[in-house]
Amino acid sequence: MLRLITDFDGPIMDVSERYYRVYQFCLENIRNPEQSVQELTKAEFWQLKRSRVPEREIGVKSGLDATQAQEFAQLRRKIVHTDTYFKYDRLIPGAVETLVKIQQAGIDLAVMTMRRVRELDYALTKYDLAKFFPENRRYCLENDYVKTSDVEDKPLLMQRAVKELPPVSETWMVGDTEADIAAAKQYNIKMIAVESGIRDRTQLEIYQPDLIVKDLSTAVKLILESQPLEIS
Repeated sequence: MLRLITDFDGPIMDVSERYYRVYQFCLENIRNPEQSVQELTKAEFWQLKRSRVPEREIGVKSGLDATQAQEFAQLRRKIVHTDTYFKYDRLIPGAVETLVKIQQAGIDLAVMTMRRVRELDYALTKYDLAKFFPENRRYCLENDYVKTSDVEDKPLLMQRAVKELPPVSETWMVGDTEADIAAAKQYNIKMIAVESGIRDRTQLEIYQPDLIVKDLSTAVKLILESQPLEIS
């Protein structure tokens, strides 16, 4: 049997609207009442995010001074993962159909995300995704977990998964960030990075995943084609 461990935001959920709404809110709240700012378009903003331009620099590009840009970055960090904004997340086109395809192929499917339990549960319920991920196939942060950094925290989730999940003939990881790549590499798991998330191809290439493809659908197609005889 094959196993697929997928990240949630990026392969399955599009977070760009949430991040952009938070950007707009922070820019409006940090600028002075009479201050003229240059609000980026969503496309401009998302391109900066995907190429890992720091939040402070995004603030400066939007017309804030250095002190304001620091406040902007702090406010953004405080609210981007709050209940007010999670409602703006959207499913990646074709993601649900791909999850159905994974189930039909008999692949053991797990999700591994830097969301907290309540944040993952919210999305699984809202978009009727719980049927794809039983509770023993959900790897996320506890609600009271104190985060360090994604590249440190995600390998810890992978450590748990490797220890707890039953053995399979082969495991693949699909994700959209350097944290996903780090987690997979640390445990010698084949890694496919997708361009449907918060990192562009240039950023993904730096961390040398096994493959970089457009989205989860393309990744699953490649996995199915790679070992068709091993799928039960």
